[in-house]
Amino acid sequence: MIFRNLDLLREDPLQFLILLVMIAVALLIAITVHEFSHALAAYYFGDDTAKMQGRLSLNPLVHLDPIGTLMLLFVGFGWGKPVPVNPFRLRKEKDMALVAFAGPLSNLLFGALLFLPFRFVNSVPPEPLVYILFFSIILALFNLIPIPPLDGFNIFMGLVPDRFSDKI
Repeated sequence: MIFRNLDLLREDPLQFLILLVMIAVALLIAITVHEFSHALAAYYFGDDTAKMQGRLSLNPLVHLDPIGTLMLLFVGFGWGKPVPVNPFRLRKEKDMALVAFAGPLSNLLFGALLFLPFRFVNSVPPEPLVYILFFSIILALFNLIPIPPLDGFNIFMGLVPDRFSDKI
């Protein structure tokens, strides 16, 4: 992210700093909403592991992985700290798919809620909200890819009949 905008740093350092702050805040919000939703869903379905570790929180600091966050800012690819979920504490075996789906769904719903008021008044949202929407949608879509350790894999495994899941 930062490397793509180094020209802006030379041309207008203040604008570069503003852009950097907007991107960092947008990423912080998108990751926090995503990880909090995993923790909330896990708690709802019977696993209090995340709650016991202080992850059932909207405090962004508990959801940030230091290396993953720096990678996001500098490279444009990174990660948040995964929410611990004990599948054996969930009420049903297929609840893990719902816990996994909670993260991407929350990002899409959060983005929609941010933009709904602007749609009704035919107004253009401010640039910081556009960044939040962008990163929320990218985070949701990327996490739906069905490969481990992404959420899409656990969603896929929840949809596969039990007789086939042992073969995957």
